[in-house]
Order: sequence, then C-alpha cells, then structure tokens
Amino acid sequence: MIRLKNLSLTPDEALLPLKDAAARALKLKPQDIVTARLSKKSVDARDKSDVRLVVTVDVEPKRKPVFMPKNAEIAPEETPWTESVCAAPPAQPPVVVGLGPAGLFAALTLCKRGLKPVVLERGKPVDERKRDVNEFFRTGALNTESNVLFGEGGAGAFSDGKLNTGTKDARLRHVLRTLYEFGAPEEILYEAKPHVGTDRLSLAVKNIRNEIERLGGDVRFETALTGLIVEDGRVVGARTDKGDVPCCGVVLAPGHSARDVFEMLKSAGVYMEKKPFSMGARVEHSQKWLDRAQYGRFCTHPALGRADYKLNVKAPSGRGVYTFCMCPGGQVIASASEEGGVVTNGMSEFLRDKPNCNSAVLVDVRPEDFGSDDVLSGVYFQRKWERAAYELAGGGYRAPSQLVGDFLQGVKSLSAGSVPPSYLPGVSWTDLGLCLPEFVSRDMKYALAQFDRRVHGFAAADAVLTGVETRSSSPVRIVRDGQSLQSSLRGLYPAGEGAGYAGGISSAAVDGIRAAEAFCWD
Repeated sequence: MIRLKNLSLTPDEALLPLKDAAARALKLKPQDIVTARLSKKSVDARDKSDVRLVVTVDVEPKRKPVFMPKNAEIAPEETPWTESVCAAPPAQPPVVVGLGPAGLFAALTLCKRGLKPVVLERGKPVDERKRDVNEFFRTGALNTESNVLFGEGGAGAFSDGKLNTGTKDARLRHVLRTLYEFGAPEEILYEAKPHVGTDRLSLAVKNIRNEIERLGGDVRFETALTGLIVEDGRVVGARTDKGDVPCCGVVLAPGHSARDVFEMLKSAGVYMEKKPFSMGARVEHSQKWLDRAQYGRFCTHPALGRADYKLNVKAPSGRGVYTFCMCPGGQVIASASEEGGVVTNGMSEFLRDKPNCNSAVLVDVRPEDFGSDDVLSGVYFQRKWERAAYELAGGGYRAPSQLVGDFLQGVKSLSAGSVPPSYLPGVSWTDLGLCLPEFVSRDMKYALAQFDRRVHGFAAADAVLTGVETRSSSPVRIVRDGQSLQSSLRGLYPAGEGAGYAGGISSAAVDGIRAAEAFCWD
C-alpha cells in the first residue's frame, strides 16, 4: 500500500473519484489502481481565490509504479488495539461511575479484559433523555431529579460530537475506530476535524452501551453515586441512592458538572485541587455569512461543507480569550444541571444544516479569581454567575442575550436583528455584562474586535451573544498518582474531563481507557 501525502485538489477535483488523483500522482491510469482510500482530509482556505482540499490517500496499485513522487511512502500497517484478558478476575466487580466518553470507554475496556463492571449512570438511557430534552425545550421545565439536560453519553450526547484533540496517544485511533464501528460516520477516520453530529453520536453511545451489556456489564440508569465504602484505606463498595454495590474498585468518570460528587469526595477526604477553567457566552452568526467569509466564491461548493473557525488572542490583561466548541449549522442549547441556573452549550447534527453557526467566546478564569481557598470555590464561582444569568433572564430557563454591537457599547438590547437566536426555551434581551464578571466582559470585548480582523464580520452589530457558558472544563482536579492513576484513596481511579484530566470527547475516552488498563484489585 502506498501513501500519497498532502495532495492538493481543487474543489472540483475533490468531487472526482480518488483513483483519478492517485493515478495522476503516480503517473498511472485510473484502471491501474485497485483501491484508493482517504487517510486524511482538510481544507486550505488561506487564499480565498484558490481554496484547496488537502488529502492523504492510501493507494493499492495493480503493479509497482515506475515513478514514485517525493510525497509517497509505504503506508504503515494499522495494528488493532487489543486488551489483555485477566487470568483471575476478582470476586467483586469493578464499578464505573458515569457514561460519558471516559466512563463508556473505561467500561468497554474492562469488559474486554474479561471483567463485568457495574456501571452507574444518574441519567436515563439516551432515547428517553432525548424525549425529556425535547419536552424541556417545549416547556422550560427542568427535571433536576434526573438531571434532565445531561445523561447517557454525558453532555457530549447533545453536543456537536467534535473529536479533534491535541492528544498524540496511540489509543486515539482505537477510539475513532470504535465509534465508527458502532455507528459514527466513516468521515471521522480521516477528517482533520472529525465530527460525529449529535444525532449520530447518540446512536454510537447507545450501541456501545449495548455491547457492554452483551459482554456482561451491568448498566444501571437513574442510579446516583452518593458515597464510597472504604476499608483499610481502600474502596470496597459504592453507595448509591438505590443501595450499596460491593466492588473491587471504582473508575470515577462523573463529568465536569457532577457537583454533588465533588462535595462527597471533599467530605471523604479525597485529595483534590482547584483548577483554572474558562467562561463567557455563545456567539451566533449566519452560517451563510461564515461560508462566504471563509471560502469566498467557493462558498456554495459541495466539496467543502460548512465553514468553521478557531480563534484566539491574548488580551492586554494577560488572559487568553478563545473560541471553543465551534458548531457550524448548529444551535445554542440549554445545559443547566441545577435548579435556578442557566448554562449554555452548542451542538450540531451530522448534516450541520441549521441556518446559524455558533461557538463559545471564553476568557481564562484562574483560581485566584474564585475568591476563596476552598477546593470547590471554582464550583461556587460558576454557580454564582449561572444563577445571575437565570435571574437576569427572568426565570423559566430563558437565557440572557444581547446583540454584539450593544455588548461592545455597553447598552441593553431590545430585540433581535438579522440573526435569530436559536436557544430554547427562549431568550430575554438584556445587558449580558450584568451576569458576567467584569474582567470576562472586558476581555471578551477586546477579543471580539480582534477576531473581526481575522474573520471580517465576526463582530457584526447584529450577531447574537447568549450566556452564560461556564462549563468548558472542570473547576477541580481529583489528584491521582502518575503511575497507578489512583487517587489518594486506593482503588479509586479518577478519569476524564470531570476528574480534570481531559478536554473533550476524544481525550476523555482515551483517559477512560487508560484508567481501565491501570485498574488493579490486589
């Protein structure tokens, strides 16, 4: 197999069979190519007059080519990720807390090692959760007992399903391959910015959960972890609101919004530390505007898909400001997990066919901003501003919104412009600065002007800001040993974003696998 790296194609060329491009590069005829498969694809739109798709293609020719270009190499063999099976399973099962990406992949890994974990998920199965979320969007009624806006698959089950990550861990390919095998689109195996989509992600989550159960795992929905049973400094059981579960240890992957779990760990004396995070608001634009801004005259070309962006700047204060979780053709969604608070997030379905695009504009928040030495002071800081947003919007889980032009001038907005806000159950027009820390508002204003220089129209007067976004990452880290991956309490393996060791779906899934591999019951 020959790998042709970084082939530059025009949008029209990208619509032709890959065999054509591979044949040109190898100076062969298309009929001399047996197979040509995408290994990587990205868009180079730096020159709007000459937008290109840059692809890497794995090619199987009928015979060895006479000509080998400089960008050709022998494609490496892909080695499947395999798990060693435990020779002597423990008397009690392991417990996995949470069915977000870390918990899901930790449970699957334990099953493949021959163990039969008990998986505790406080939410409902994803199909029921979808119905509850739709009802919330219709009525604004938040069922806090079942944590209605989160659930199987964590917040990621209702997010854009973006899988791009900075991690170079070899397990990442296994994560992508697994998601594809269980229902995610094939594109995630080669796109430079892999994207599943909310609709396809929830299907993959459900299918992986079914596989866990087929392999002997016991998944218990609407079952919340309330405590840990400890003997001689080691976890030997999990307390839940449905009774105690004896176990040989716990992989703890609760997600970054499991505030009751953080409180329980603090009371149990588990060592944690404060951690920086970011906060701000969602900004919405017309997707048609963004396609034109990024692709120029190619903006409607079917080979390109929906345009996106990733922007960052350092404010004069020294704080970083950046766009996060950019959702082309998506919508702003409600993600509250507590009564009396408003939290925003973003999502897109696989087709990314909604009229608006959105992303978070976030400012660094540091532990010294929390105003307390309490290890959970970051949680309390988040809660303060979430409740301020709820009150500012007038209750009912409406969200406070403001036009970008008004935000920059510091005046209250009265109505929408050309970009209708997508947040449900609805928005209240106001001054968003009243539910953001002063330093966040200040640095967001600076960044919006800077981003407008890079993507003209980003700070358009009638673009919409909806807040608040506070849950970009966990405000605490459950400290663990670098070798055993155990916390200060033996037998407790913190994992994923909520534990403070990941920053997205892919990295959380990888961390869940690592925790399961490190799991030991001796």
